[in-house]
Amino acid sequence: MLIELNEDTLHELVAANEKVVVQFSASWCGNCRIMKPKFKKLATENDAITFVLVDAENSPESRKLANVSNLPTFATFVKGILVNETQTNKQEVLIELVQEIV
Repeated sequence: MLIELNEDTLHELVAANEKVVVQFSASWCGNCRIMKPKFKKLATENDAITFVLVDAENSPESRKLANVSNLPTFATFVKGILVNETQTNKQEVLIELVQEIV
């Protein structure tokens, strides 16, 4: 499942879903735009995980959940707890991040 978050409510999604992968991005971020289709493709391949796209510019509270300081940042949560986060523009690194919680 893929959700594009329109409100600053990531904490609710993380609490309500067992496994969550988040892409924090911004419209001005070139690497974010490059990674977005790869992130969406992973979402179609992993039915047991909730994938969430977060506009980091409009979601300051959501950013705090993963200590976002650079974009794009990807974060994984299991049972409401942050498992891992990384900043990358490499698909292989994103796949490894997702595999950690499969």
